[in-house]
Amino acid sequence: MKDAYHGNSNWTSDTMADPLEWVIRLSGHQIAAVDHALRSAQKAGVEIQDITKESFPLQGFDALVPEVHDRLENGRGVVVLRGLPALKYNKDELRLMYWGLGLHLGTAVSQSSKGDLLGDVMNFGSDVNSATGRGYMSRQGLGFHTDSADVVTLMVLRTAKSGGVSMICSSVAIRNEIARTRSDLLDVLYQPFYWSWKGQEASGELPYYQQPIYSEYAGKFSSRYIRPHILAAHENFKELPPLSEAQREAISVVQAHANDPRFHFGMLFEPGDIQLLNNHVTYHARTGFVDFDEPDRKRHLLRMWLSVPNSRELSPQMGALYRDRSVGAVRGGFPSRTGTHSFETVAAQD
Repeated sequence: MKDAYHGNSNWTSDTMADPLEWVIRLSGHQIAAVDHALRSAQKAGVEIQDITKESFPLQGFDALVPEVHDRLENGRGVVVLRGLPALKYNKDELRLMYWGLGLHLGTAVSQSSKGDLLGDVMNFGSDVNSATGRGYMSRQGLGFHTDSADVVTLMVLRTAKSGGVSMICSSVAIRNEIARTRSDLLDVLYQPFYWSWKGQEASGELPYYQQPIYSEYAGKFSSRYIRPHILAAHENFKELPPLSEAQREAISVVQAHANDPRFHFGMLFEPGDIQLLNNHVTYHARTGFVDFDEPDRKRHLLRMWLSVPNSRELSPQMGALYRDRSVGAVRGGFPSRTGTHSFETVAAQD
């Protein structure tokens, strides 16, 4: 367990200084294929909830999908598709385009108890530090964390007036550094922690669950790390034992390494960027941002949580969130309490 992990997902900021490590610039032919699929769906009058891969054909783009999957699972775990001319389209067209692309990339899972398969990342006025606060609905800076699915993907519609820098690090590299310098804390990170569901638990379930931050299974490493969810469990549910000093130090050391410029790099989004991250081998963060005054110019991203066909097998210890842990399973996300699904975020609070 204490040996270092090697391979493409073990990288530092120096490794990612060349954007060719993580950017795939779309060709004119690929962009034309996406535009053609959009126009075909519009011409057929297909509503977003009824789009299928067949009604959103991507000849010329679909050959890129296996490369994206391979880079996510066996490469750096970070991909940015760049070049879509987002400002040529209105937001409804971009929403439909992104959902159609997502159908080719994987299977979307619900991002909240409201059942949103396609969410809006923008300032709804949510406080990330509240009992049910979600970071994607605020303009606050977000510390390094993972999302609750195999892959998180964002499409950039509009960027902020200032701020909103996306930062990414390798959780594998951080794990290796902790193994090298604090092996006593490494053992702690493989033990279960209590996590708050932050109000997203299924009906009838306890509002908290247990899961380790680090796990290994079938020869592959996986990390899930959302520090506020761990702290919230112990702050809000007094029946739980307090975090031990070793647990507190362990999660603080993870955060300190992620914040270290040696381990992370930042990117300024461009309209049309599609960012994909493998949550099992990366953490991501965001600086706070300031919006433009005009409503249509405010920072606005679309988000999907995806299951992908080549995802890794996961440890049984990850079963609270990932009910099906087999390779390529549709898993993760939060169950919809409404029994329905939506394609936008419509409220400021869950």
